Amino acid sequence: MRLNEVVYTDAQPIDGYGPGFFRVGGKVLEGALLTGPAGSSSWGGYEDVAPLLALVGGTDVLFVGTGAEIAHIPGELRRTLEEAGLGVEVMNSPSACRTYNVLLSEGRRIALAALPV
Repeated sequence: MRLNEVVYTDAQPIDGYGPGFFRVGGKVLEGALLTGPAGSSSWGGYEDVAPLLALVGGTDVLFVGTGAEIAHIPGELRRTLEEAGLGVEVMNSPSACRTYNVLLSEGRRIALAALPV
């Protein structure tokens, strides 16, 4: 078996998550998370649209983690993001974290907004 080291160039991968927190690049962030090439920060949830719109132009796809279970995001939020030119993929937060890490390792222009599990 051949093992290759994964190198992340633009952003930090999700190291872990648990009840009420995410760990990104070794740093624990409580509550909802927004992470991508510009760094990681707390996110105010579905009503906090401005930081998501700030991703337009530098991000092709935003993964939205809906917590422990998959759920629909508000329709108005999806419409606003898609009309601004941002692709939106919704899944539960564990799946969103894993998908984000894989595509980040491929050098994709992605970001993640996730509610904690």
